[in-house]
Amino acid sequence: MTAIIETGGKQYLVSKGDKIQVEKLIGNVGESVTFDKVLFTVDGESLQLGKPTVSGATVIGTILKQSRSKKIHVLKYKPKSKYRKKIGARQHYTEVEITKA
Repeated sequence: MTAIIETGGKQYLVSKGDKIQVEKLIGNVGESVTFDKVLFTVDGESLQLGKPTVSGATVIGTILKQSRSKKIHVLKYKPKSKYRKKIGARQHYTEVEITKA
């Protein structure tokens, strides 16, 4: 079964066994996570399209890792005024393995 889920303001195409990185979720490593916002499901030849979500459909995953991504550098520069500014940021994320789609 394949499904499209929404979490953290983004949509992900998932199936059983997939590992995805999503916006930080509350939970510890090894805990189960349930995604209720399922927008679309395909199981063989039958498909369900939600308006906006499929009622009664859930996707379950296991938290593998809570971490931070690589640093992103932002440079600001204004010519002729000696203005230069360098800012760095690291986004928190959760790595999830889909156990039931």
